[in-house]
Amino acid sequence: MAAQRALVRQVGDRVRESQEALVEGLVQDIRAQIGALDQEAAARSLLEASITENVVAAINFLRQGIDPDQLEAPTAALAYARVLAQRDVPQSALIRAYRIGHQRFLDHTFALLDDLPAADRVPVCVELVRLSGQFIDLICEQVGRTYERERDRWVASRSGVRQQWVTDLLGGGPVDRAAAARALRYPLDAVHLACTLWPAARMTSFDLVAAVDDVRAHAVSALRARAALVVPTDEYEARLWLALPGPPNASASPSSSASASAPGYLGAPEGSPLHAAFGRPGAGLGGFRTSARQAARIREILGTRLGSGAAAAPLWVHYDQAAPVALMAGDLPAVRDFVTSTLGALAAAGAREAVLRDTLRVFLDRHRGHAATARAMSLHRNSVQYRVHRATALLPHGERDLADDFNVRAALLAVHWLGDAVLATGP
Repeated sequence: MAAQRALVRQVGDRVRESQEALVEGLVQDIRAQIGALDQEAAARSLLEASITENVVAAINFLRQGIDPDQLEAPTAALAYARVLAQRDVPQSALIRAYRIGHQRFLDHTFALLDDLPAADRVPVCVELVRLSGQFIDLICEQVGRTYERERDRWVASRSGVRQQWVTDLLGGGPVDRAAAARALRYPLDAVHLACTLWPAARMTSFDLVAAVDDVRAHAVSALRARAALVVPTDEYEARLWLALPGPPNASASPSSSASASAPGYLGAPEGSPLHAAFGRPGAGLGGFRTSARQAARIREILGTRLGSGAAAAPLWVHYDQAAPVALMAGDLPAVRDFVTSTLGALAAAGAREAVLRDTLRVFLDRHRGHAATARAMSLHRNSVQYRVHRATALLPHGERDLADDFNVRAALLAVHWLGDAVLATGP
């Protein structure tokens, strides 16, 4: 028995050496197989943290012979269960993720046993199946209880009730609009502007509530909104809808330049600690849904940009500022291929290329006006000319690529909003 225990500990050491590859494969498998868990960047980060801590805990369980009665689910796993409960993701999706993780963990582990003597391999496999099954059962029991407690608490709270009504409204199925409007105390027949808000830096849930309320007050005042609806998505994020003034059939789309005078455009209040992603204003229940969907796409883009190492200063971005990128950002590898093939050497990840890309993007956006670009970037006109010349020289076909510059502009816009995630990764 002692010899078998030593072999299991040896296998645990081997798994620990390859745990990064195991975690990466698990994240990809779970996102691919369970659509309910393939969410925006913030939720994916929590998923990866949960998987990582669970894998580390499983490895330690094998190596150290921990008493099952002393086994506790990792903090990140419990936090992820609470977030899924708040987002109305079925518990079955969470438990299925653990079953997939158990199977992949065993597959990964068995692949490390090839050099063991045949006489040792079978009993070690049996012991690994027993221990890993015991681990998964205990962890699933703990995260399941955490999910159920959080779900009961969330649904019983006022925020949870609002979230349930909003989930029904956004689901696209039949819903009693009059009852929803009464429960939410919000006019669903208005012109709606939707926004997703989340912290630019770490903050407590209490501070987040206060910051979101500040934004709500600022928005209502700045846009003369008829009403506002705030619904927490979870403890890290909130949605805001504004019922704009004017009849539902009024023009509701801000200009493509998102100027401060456009209806529905909202600038950040000074000192706000929150990121904000806005949809376009839209009328009625359709506008309520569409604006929220657009805000979610911008949220996804900003999550990718911030996750790639961009500065974390608060960003307030409206859908019209990044609409083309929002339409293609669901497939980052395809966007990266498009960017690198379109921009050539200008798609390199260096600081010099970043300056040249930014200058060329502003230049093309200003209808190739050197003076207008110089004013927009606070540069001398000669500096703009030099940078544009250098940037153009790095394009695959030089100036010929600007004869019809649609692809170049789209690629530059993609890099501007998605950052290093769509740049060339190497030679």
